Amino acid sequence: MNTHHAFPYPLGATLTPGGCNFSVHHSSSFPLSLIIFNEDGTHKEHPFTEEYGSIKYTFIDNITKDTAYGFKIIQGKEELLLLDPYSKALKHTPHYNVPYTAEQSWTLAQSLVVDDSFDWQDTSRPKVPRSETILLETHVKGFTLLNSKVDEKVRGTYLGLADPANIAHLKHQGITSVQLLPVAACMHEPHLLEMNMVNYWGYNPISFMAPDPRYARNDAVTELKTAIRELHKNNIEVILDVVYNHTAEGGDGGVTFNLKGLDQDYYLHHHGNYTNYTGCGNTLDITHQPTLNLVMDTLRYWVEQYHIDGFRFDLAATLGRVYDQFSPNNAFFKAVAQDPTLQKIKLIAEPWDIGPNGYQVGEFPDGWSECSDKFRDTTKSFWRGEQNYLKSIATRIMGSRDLVSASRWPHKLPVNYVSYHDGFTLQDLVSYKERHNHANGEDNRDGHGDNRSDNYGVEGETTNPRIIALREKQKRNMITTLLFSFGIPHLLAADACSHTQKGNNNAYCQDSDISWVNWKLDKHADEFKVWLADIIQARQTHMVPMINAFSGSKRTKQKVNWYTPEGNNMAHGDWHRAEALCLHLNIYDGEKELLIMINQSNVPTRFELPKSQHYNRWALVCNTQYSTIESKHVTFDYSLSALSIAIFNAE
Repeated sequence: MNTHHAFPYPLGATLTPGGCNFSVHHSSSFPLSLIIFNEDGTHKEHPFTEEYGSIKYTFIDNITKDTAYGFKIIQGKEELLLLDPYSKALKHTPHYNVPYTAEQSWTLAQSLVVDDSFDWQDTSRPKVPRSETILLETHVKGFTLLNSKVDEKVRGTYLGLADPANIAHLKHQGITSVQLLPVAACMHEPHLLEMNMVNYWGYNPISFMAPDPRYARNDAVTELKTAIRELHKNNIEVILDVVYNHTAEGGDGGVTFNLKGLDQDYYLHHHGNYTNYTGCGNTLDITHQPTLNLVMDTLRYWVEQYHIDGFRFDLAATLGRVYDQFSPNNAFFKAVAQDPTLQKIKLIAEPWDIGPNGYQVGEFPDGWSECSDKFRDTTKSFWRGEQNYLKSIATRIMGSRDLVSASRWPHKLPVNYVSYHDGFTLQDLVSYKERHNHANGEDNRDGHGDNRSDNYGVEGETTNPRIIALREKQKRNMITTLLFSFGIPHLLAADACSHTQKGNNNAYCQDSDISWVNWKLDKHADEFKVWLADIIQARQTHMVPMINAFSGSKRTKQKVNWYTPEGNNMAHGDWHRAEALCLHLNIYDGEKELLIMINQSNVPTRFELPKSQHYNRWALVCNTQYSTIESKHVTFDYSLSALSIAIFNAE
């Protein structure tokens, strides 16, 4: 032990040429000491020799990479090992037998000392502009586990993401940014452990900066960095879904893994009880300085050491709270805005939680893009045939400017989506009217009841060609609406393969073929996969220039016109009774013109085409009536099939 080398910051285990510094915030009344494990499983206890405020720290000589350690507290008559909140790697995959005991903690809570050095091979970050971003949300394991083109040894792992076959798929589809469901180490809820199930999605963190060992062959740290490096080589960004609203320790009576044993004030309390703004029993108190430090330090670590390109924040309204009130001027938002590391990355908020005043769509500061549930609900309702949604779908297509002004684009473009990890996949949206979550073990009570889906005559799979054709067209309708709207499109990885979860809209605990993407595509699924790649390319060619032109101060120079099928300007009454309309987007200097025709009715509708000031004819970009994209030129009018959308570019 060499106290002359000890330092309070950074927290956690910091390896140096002479040994390792260990530092931890500790303000609880439980006595604390450092435990270092030997390779044979025995351990040695060390006192913390130094203090700096609430920081306890010490330096241990001759510590090397992969040394296991933990923090011991004495709680009553029990000696409990705590996991370092700043742990960079875990020795064991988190698991325990209910109930959690002090004895089990001595295995579960072992962290590993990490050497942060890694050969990035001079790979640069993609830095994809927001207007060009195509987000693909996926699960590390479920995306590649069943893909026969991926090397069998790495399927379902971090390295599977970097497999040439997987990268080829992403590039062919036109994906710019992979958004990974949480990879920070997760602990499964007690009720799942009792049913021999897992939290497959990972939204129950036990550590904020240690990659989950579940998805590694040997070394989670090196393998995740390798995957990110190879994706970056192919100009594909990596966005992490992060959970900073609660931890796996639960509420009153919940398990103590680390924070509860180190400092009770890591969490919000109402009259001595844990505040539950998340449905998980506890809520992190970002107004508490050590908590804010923990969040900020771990975010920076992901960016600096893993070259992460951005974050999607689960239940992000919680991060802006002071108890029951949300404020965009919260200390967390200010800290992020001034941070030179975090200023450069993409920040995506799920802008709500379940607490009072929890719905905060449109209220996040500049630099934050917000997930638009209004786009999701409106698009699904509109194409299902519900009436009085014409004005609403027009608002969503134009970037939800009722919530966020285009003056704040592109740095505050909304994230539009139809399907997400929670809810139905795209295939199930057109195949099921009701949720079918019996496999989750909760008597089909879990999951959202407002799915706005339809089965078009048969619940689930069918061989009826008429129903299949309608389902495929409705998939194309929703995706075309998504891709030709102002915003950042968010796609679910499973949807490219028309994956079905058999009607399960809450597969959070399904580490099974319910969640694993099925890569054995039938004729219709293969056609949709090809069509999806083509329509994404069409968006990048035709819609991105519009988004750029309509953003910021340039927006006032551009023209937007809404027409009836007869070619007249939409009047007030038309928005309440019409079932079809045409949107004409025009960049003022004639650089680009675009028509978006929408027919919600059940009969074909003939549209009179507006005249272009700069071009002689219109070129068809896509018509969702068809499963392939074919070129066609028109001048005066166009007949659009029932329940279809068509896109034209001026030539």
